Amino acid sequence: MAEKKYEFEETMVTLVDEDGKEKPFYVDEMYMVKDQMYAALIPGDVENVTEYYVFRVKDLGNDDFELEDMVRIGFGGVVCVEAGGPTPGMGCAGRGIITALEKLKEKGAYEVYQPDVVLYDVLGDVVCGGFTMPMRKGYADKVFIVTSGENMSIHAAANIAMAIDNFKNRGYASLGGLILNRRNVKREDEKVAELADDFKTSVVGTLSRSEQVLLAEEKQQILLEAFPDSEMADEYRKLAEQILAVCEARG
Repeated sequence: MAEKKYEFEETMVTLVDEDGKEKPFYVDEMYMVKDQMYAALIPGDVENVTEYYVFRVKDLGNDDFELEDMVRIGFGGVVCVEAGGPTPGMGCAGRGIITALEKLKEKGAYEVYQPDVVLYDVLGDVVCGGFTMPMRKGYADKVFIVTSGENMSIHAAANIAMAIDNFKNRGYASLGGLILNRRNVKREDEKVAELADDFKTSVVGTLSRSEQVLLAEEKQQILLEAFPDSEMADEYRKLAEQILAVCEARG
């Protein structure tokens, strides 16, 4: 098949062969080798995939954007970036994460905005491993795991903590602690404290379960914007101070 043209629509790519016939492919992975970008493609019309097609990407045609096209300035002057991700069920979220980080660096975001703190809100997908991208690529220093006292949440948090522990000898970001996001289940504080002890860390802060969070979302605002004088807003402010203190104390 000749690599004559291609069009990107999320993770679907269309190639045109020598006879002018279009054939759909899913983009499974994209990677760089010696400054050249390659794409591993899966035929879109095949149910049981037995082989990949690898193409060198000559021109994605989607790099004609400015830094301002990637960011939005939110409440309180916070610089926000949505990394996006693959089409559900196809590809790895980690690719979207690392691509966004690399593009921000390439466009000079850190020099332009000079942030005091950078937060990565990443899904803890231990199967894919996408959540490790910021730490594996040197963009993060500390990892804080948000969990409730529900059994499945405890299980997921433990898996994430184990993944972080597996990287401890590689110089990656370390575990900064747990954040208890309350669901008001039985023995919630006790179970999360036990999890922290198992991984020799601590519960650095807690957040109450509050209907105000949902109300703020309905207003398309963050809680500190919608209810700045509420007790819940104070909890968020306190948590921010606690996280910052951990980062400053442990280097």
